[in-house]
Amino acid sequence: MSEGHLQSDLAALLHPAGDPIGAGDLAGPAWPGLRIFTTGRDGGVSKPPYDTFNVGAHVGDAPDAVSANRVALRRRLPGEPLWLEQVHGIAVVDADTAASNAAANTTGTTNAAGTANATGATNATGATNATGTTDSTSTAHTVPTADAAFTREPGRVLAIMTADCLPVVIAATDGSIVGAAHAGWRGLAAGVLEALLTAMRAAAPDAPGWRAWIGPAIGPDAFEVGDEVRQAFVAPPDGAIAPEVSAASQLAFSAKAEAPGKWLADLPLLAEQRLRRAGVTVVVQSGACTVTDRERFFSYRRDGQCGRMVTLAWRSHP
Repeated sequence: MSEGHLQSDLAALLHPAGDPIGAGDLAGPAWPGLRIFTTGRDGGVSKPPYDTFNVGAHVGDAPDAVSANRVALRRRLPGEPLWLEQVHGIAVVDADTAASNAAANTTGTTNAAGTANATGATNATGATNATGTTDSTSTAHTVPTADAAFTREPGRVLAIMTADCLPVVIAATDGSIVGAAHAGWRGLAAGVLEALLTAMRAAAPDAPGWRAWIGPAIGPDAFEVGDEVRQAFVAPPDGAIAPEVSAASQLAFSAKAEAPGKWLADLPLLAEQRLRRAGVTVVVQSGACTVTDRERFFSYRRDGQCGRMVTLAWRSHP
């Protein structure tokens, strides 16, 4: 039997027909009208240290291998994922605007201004930054530079790549809109989750409520940080933090007695605290640690050079 047939048989075993979530993937909550999951590291063609289902095109893996893995992933999905150029910032993309503008440019029409969203003016890809100014680095022909996106259209797939940072999915409780964010500690402290929620509220003002899923990420027993990380949450430089918020954030840090100035940080807890303060009433944590589960997940903190998983979310029906 040829290598190609063996790979096809393996793919069929890991990803049964009709079910986009394979045996090595981590499923998110089964919320009505939504599909959410994070890919595992098995079932692809990438060679070590990217073995095997790496979807990150920016990590040094062979381009042909990444392309093959992404093609295999696309076959499991209702549409092409909206890949982002993630920069640990707080820019948010309206995926529906990005798709419509890309289609307009493909047919030769122009939509230079895009449409307005909650945070201000939108560029050709639908990306906005913290102040609402236009991000001229993103065009309809490039991957949007942003760390969060949202959609109201069924079948439009959001994609967040990680290898220790938090993938966070936020959805209206009626399933009418879904968003996804990449939140490392810098983006989390800067407010990427709040920026996404603000944009989603503006796009879906009648949403009855909000819930969120925090996917696999570096766990509280593995994330050793310096005091600058703790300070970013308990005493940020701008000083705009209430005492009770600072006290709650401090609960996410445990001092390491054997390493003065070092802390173990609970990044998922920090994210949950911020989500709840922003009005998200239901927060589900996956509890999965990318560092300790070597067989299932990539981890930059553990391995340095490695692949990337992707967390995918979409509306499955109107």
